[in-house]
Amino acid sequence: MSCTLSLTLLLLLTSCAYLINGAPLGVDLRCKCVKTISDFIPPKQIANLNITPEGPHCTNMEVIITLKNGGKEICVNPEIKWVQRVITTFMHSAKGKQ
Repeated sequence: MSCTLSLTLLLLLTSCAYLINGAPLGVDLRCKCVKTISDFIPPKQIANLNITPEGPHCTNMEVIITLKNGGKEICVNPEIKWVQRVITTFMHSAKGKQ
């Protein structure tokens, strides 16, 4: 193998290793919510609320509701009034549990 080819392969492998180490493992670097709904979901049906702030992975704040019946996850529009009330309620209940 020629010296130039060896150096090129070494440089390529080093670059790949650097790029792999730069991305954290287990982190999805894209939005989770492809589309959101605005339909009202009664708070009694909500098992969990997951809020993902905007960041390098996604330019939108994402609110994902997990339903009690079946554990289905639903992306809801964070700008809707009832969603904002649910977020406030969950935040207050979380502070009370600490």
